Amino acid sequence: MQNQPSPDHQHADLIIKAGWIAPVAPETGALADHALVVRGDTIVDLLPTPLADQKWRADEVVELGNHLLIPGLVNAHTHAAMNLFRGLADDLPLMTWLEQHIWPAEGQWMSEAFVRDGTRLAAAEMIRSGTTCFADMYFFPETTARVAMEAGLRAVLFSPILDFPTPMGAGPDDYLRLATEAADNWRHEPRVTIGFGPHAPYTVSDAPLEKVLTLAEELDAPVMMHVHETAGEIHQAVETSGERPLTRLKQLGLLNPRLLAVHMTQLLDEEIQWLAETGSQVVHCPESNLKLASGFCPVQKLLDAGINVALGTDGSASNNDLDMIGETRTAALLAKGVSLRADAVPAATALRMATLNGARALGLESRTGSLEIGKQADMIAVDLGALETQPVYDPVAQLVYAATRDQVTHSWVAGRCLMADRRLTTLNAALIAKNAAEWQRNIAPNNDRANNESR
Repeated sequence: MQNQPSPDHQHADLIIKAGWIAPVAPETGALADHALVVRGDTIVDLLPTPLADQKWRADEVVELGNHLLIPGLVNAHTHAAMNLFRGLADDLPLMTWLEQHIWPAEGQWMSEAFVRDGTRLAAAEMIRSGTTCFADMYFFPETTARVAMEAGLRAVLFSPILDFPTPMGAGPDDYLRLATEAADNWRHEPRVTIGFGPHAPYTVSDAPLEKVLTLAEELDAPVMMHVHETAGEIHQAVETSGERPLTRLKQLGLLNPRLLAVHMTQLLDEEIQWLAETGSQVVHCPESNLKLASGFCPVQKLLDAGINVALGTDGSASNNDLDMIGETRTAALLAKGVSLRADAVPAATALRMATLNGARALGLESRTGSLEIGKQADMIAVDLGALETQPVYDPVAQLVYAATRDQVTHSWVAGRCLMADRRLTTLNAALIAKNAAEWQRNIAPNNDRANNESR
């Protein structure tokens, strides 16, 4: 029971008392028996629980004795609506997967309804997995924005730019117009940011990229692009143009702090230096890269060069989940194997990549990514009391190396509770599951549940 408040107590809306709190910044590790105090949408205090009892009273007090409270996870690259393609074309190399399966499926099924229902499915999964902010790069971003608002999530949405027609537009001029219109429509919404998403060097020519650069500077908008994802991409570029894709982007002026270069599995030391000199940022998607056999991002080399490296899951069609806790573990382990260094990407660094580094890449580090006074109250609670995470010597290491997304029990964005004791508070889980099943029956009518169960 909370101590009886005295007249000297300050008033707050929410106090969370946790076994441990890992604020990420400053780098203090995990603080035992601390309380986080929220007023409105903002963190106003972080202090030992006994001191919180003396100083604060609140309308709501949440007691989480065996839990680790951390900043909400930032999924810095995904294609949320592609949750409806999860498992549609597994165990294939990237270009076969993309050209022979995903692009044809999008051509047949892509619509605002598809994006709405797919993003709802993704939003529910992300909340249940501990993500509070996501960066999306997919069609109909304003539909995704509306779902993010409904779910209560924070979102940075990169409106796609391609050279060829899709269900969203006839070509680059259409895509650029739609992106700028979306940016204008959402400029006053604090939880939604619109950026530019040129798909990849092999799908966007120089002229649209030059326009993206100009518009991004005018609108102060971020740019996301798949870059150096596979060796085949680079080989093709060298054969056709005589230069590697990153060289071309450098010449165009696209290497700058606005750029979030996704994947980056094929990098020369000289190219790493370019990224460091220009302040370009990298989004690492280890599980998607592994599944598509794309290669290995040299994460520790990038970090050693001072480059900001964030984490993303990529879409569920190539991962096949939006589990940022799992992604963080894979990133830490893979970095050790690639660098042949057991001390590469330690647990605290991996957690920072999944939180504050992602917020920084998206231009949101002043609002989210760490549990600091004055920042938005975006946080999740992870129950470390399970047998599978006992005993607890280092809570952050236990989170990264042993915990699973099923141990995320609570989620808040800007002080609003999106999940309590594993129950979604903003989304209808039963309706989302029903809609997903209907899409599955339409997309693959011969692959119904009976067929699946009989395998």
